[in-house]
Amino acid sequence: MTSQPLAADPTVGTAHDPADGAPPPPGPGGRVRRRRGSVHGSPSTILTIAVLGAVAYFLLPLWWLAVASTKSNTGLFTSFGLWFADDFNLLQNIRDVFTFQNGIFLVWTRNTVFYAVVSAVGAAGLATAAGYAFAKLRFRGSTVLFAGILGAIMIPLTALAIPTYLLFARVGLTDTPWAIILPSLVSPFGVYLMRVYAAGAVPDSLLEAARVDGASEARIFFSIALRLLAPGFVTVLLFALVATWNNYFLPLIMLSSPEWYPLTVGLAQWQSTSQAGSGSQALFSMVITGSFVSIIPLIVAFLFLQRYWQSGLAAGGVKQ
Repeated sequence: MTSQPLAADPTVGTAHDPADGAPPPPGPGGRVRRRRGSVHGSPSTILTIAVLGAVAYFLLPLWWLAVASTKSNTGLFTSFGLWFADDFNLLQNIRDVFTFQNGIFLVWTRNTVFYAVVSAVGAAGLATAAGYAFAKLRFRGSTVLFAGILGAIMIPLTALAIPTYLLFARVGLTDTPWAIILPSLVSPFGVYLMRVYAAGAVPDSLLEAARVDGASEARIFFSIALRLLAPGFVTVLLFALVATWNNYFLPLIMLSSPEWYPLTVGLAQWQSTSQAGSGSQALFSMVITGSFVSIIPLIVAFLFLQRYWQSGLAAGGVKQ
């Protein structure tokens, strides 16, 4: 009796070639087995999509601000928000911003630059000195003082605005530039950041060698440590610059004279005038254009200072 050969089962004993474009063979229960290492749904893909979404989230308001600053007051309400209107009104808007109310916008810009630069340099300098002292010097009460600084980071600045106003009102410093500059010189986060940075950027052996050569602590700080701490100094400087430039609540309660207003409070006054109506609706375009102009110095400052961010680490370590 001759036996007939059994028909070969195409799903048994055959290797699936992923290059032929055919789907993988079904597994037990008829389910299709997926190959491992698939790109779809991988963590890298999800992370890339999340990063792109975050970039779009941050850049979209800037794009809207740039586009809206080119529109007239009518075009703001009659055209698509994320694209240009038929009339390109940027130059006229800038001219209106700088000439409205006898050029008060220039006064606000000068005040903002003065407040931000003086406060940023002072805050960065104090934070650098304090961070270096906490990291490299041993003195009584340093642990308690640093713990108090860490606790101050947790307190929101708005909670300190009213007590600061009452204190400055008692000594007669309200409605003066000192009411903005003095509170901005205190940067607990800057002290914490510089303390951590100084602990790793300034070698103890270098300090000991300078002390053996007879250098004083002040000379060691200004001649040696400050060069090594330059990238951290620039970092705190940028943080303080942006914080003071964008500060709104403190100037709002401290200042009452328009000639001392920064840009944030001045533009808010224009905005409130526009919302009040009575023929002042045209201020909407000037408020948006003024907001766009006000962020340009921050962008320039960041682009100018980032090279010190990048090169300072290597420059401070070899030029000794």
